[in-house]
Amino acid sequence: MKIQERTGAGNNRSAAPAQPAMGERLPTPPRERKPALAALAVLLILVGALGATMLVLRAGDRVEVIQVTKTLQAGEAVDDSNITSVLVAEDSSIKYVRWEQRETLKTLKAKSPIYAGTVVVGQMFGAKSSLPAGKASVGLALKEGQYPSNIKPGDIVAAYRASKTSTGSNSDNNSSGGTATGTDTLLVDNARVNTKSSGDDATISTGNISVTVLVDQDDVPALTQAAAAGEVAVVLVPGN
Repeated sequence: MKIQERTGAGNNRSAAPAQPAMGERLPTPPRERKPALAALAVLLILVGALGATMLVLRAGDRVEVIQVTKTLQAGEAVDDSNITSVLVAEDSSIKYVRWEQRETLKTLKAKSPIYAGTVVVGQMFGAKSSLPAGKASVGLALKEGQYPSNIKPGDIVAAYRASKTSTGSNSDNNSSGGTATGTDTLLVDNARVNTKSSGDDATISTGNISVTVLVDQDDVPALTQAAAAGEVAVVLVPGN
């Protein structure tokens, strides 16, 4: 009886399903391949590589152009002291002035103020400067004592009439000129200095200078009348 029970128990064990051995992986279903996505990934990689290559090639296409090193006022021209050469990426949509064109550029005038550090383009210059609407350019011949020694283009100045009266008691004293009674008549309260020139060596030795100033057209008659008589003095406006 015991032998039969053991035999039956053994038969029951053999009939049980076989279990996977420890460490063995269960079978997985085969993956579904997506060739379209793989092709798209490859295409994106190629496009990115091509774009990077084009950027490198474009960065290598540089041209030598003109940069202003000192601020130019309207009507001023460039010279060797106020320009330098810089390399920029070539762009056909921007009308750069090439370094080899600098001699031609020297014959032209700035149409408006051009500040130091600006890479110039052709539209900034012309055969003559164009003044803003309602403005006029007036030339002044100033003697030593009629202007501050540190005056320079771009400064804002006020112009006064410096009347002269004779202090002598005879004709000899009158012929030698008089002394200024003061700058008590304001002609222009806000004028911008465009250019400054000290002229030749003889003018430099006397301390005389010539300047052009940008003023409102309404101020032109009084200013030019005083300038013709040599009775204009200018002072720097504080804060400008």
